[in-house]
Amino acid sequence: MKVITIHRGADDAPALEGCDEDSGIVRKVDLPLARREFLKGSGILMGTLVTGSLVAGLAPSNVWALELKSLTTAEGEAIMAMGRVLYPHAKLPDAVYALLSKALDGKAAGDAKAAKSLRDGIAQLDQKAGGSFAKASAAKKLDVVKSLEGTPFFGMVRGECITALYDNDMAYAVFGYPGSAWEKGGYITRGFQDLKWLPNPPAEASPPPYMG
Repeated sequence: MKVITIHRGADDAPALEGCDEDSGIVRKVDLPLARREFLKGSGILMGTLVTGSLVAGLAPSNVWALELKSLTTAEGEAIMAMGRVLYPHAKLPDAVYALLSKALDGKAAGDAKAAKSLRDGIAQLDQKAGGSFAKASAAKKLDVVKSLEGTPFFGMVRGECITALYDNDMAYAVFGYPGSAWEKGGYITRGFQDLKWLPNPPAEASPPPYMG
C-alpha cells in the first residue's frame, strides 16, 4: 500500500513523498502532485496517471489529488479544460493541467479583484457553452475560448499557462527536457550531443579551438 503526503519546504515549493508501508522506506519525488487523501479546501481536483507512462514512473502512486483553496471543483475543472484548448498536448496528463488551476487558485486566494475576474470568466465559459464548459465537446470549447480572446480573463489564463504547464517535472518527462544542468557540470556531460534526429555536422562546423 502506498501513502502520499505533501508538505512545503524552505522555498515554499511542494514536495511529494511516497512511503511504502510494507518496507517503511520513504522516497521523496520532485513531482508537484498533491496528496491522495481529501484535504480541507474549497475544491478538490482528482485523477489517475496512465499506468506505464513516463509520468506514472516518477510518482509513488497512479492516483493524484490537488487541493483548491478559493475555487470550487467545477471551477478548477473549467480552468483545466480551458488550458487544454489554449495549449493542447495529448501526452500531458490532466495532473499537469491541474497545476494551472492551482496557480490561478493561488492568485484568487490572495487578490479579491483577480478572484472576481476569474470567477466571472469561468461563469462566461459555462454560459457560452450552454452548461458545463468542462463537459462540452471539443469543438464547442474551442468556439467558446475564441469568443473570449482579448478579454482580461483570457489573458490571465493564457499568461499563467506558460509556467504552470511547462515548468514542472511532469512536463519535463513528457517532452524529454533533462532540467537544469549548470549545477551538474553543464549539458556537455549530460547529453549535449544526443540530438539523434539531426545529421552529424561537418567537421568544419566545429573547428578546433584557437590555442595561440
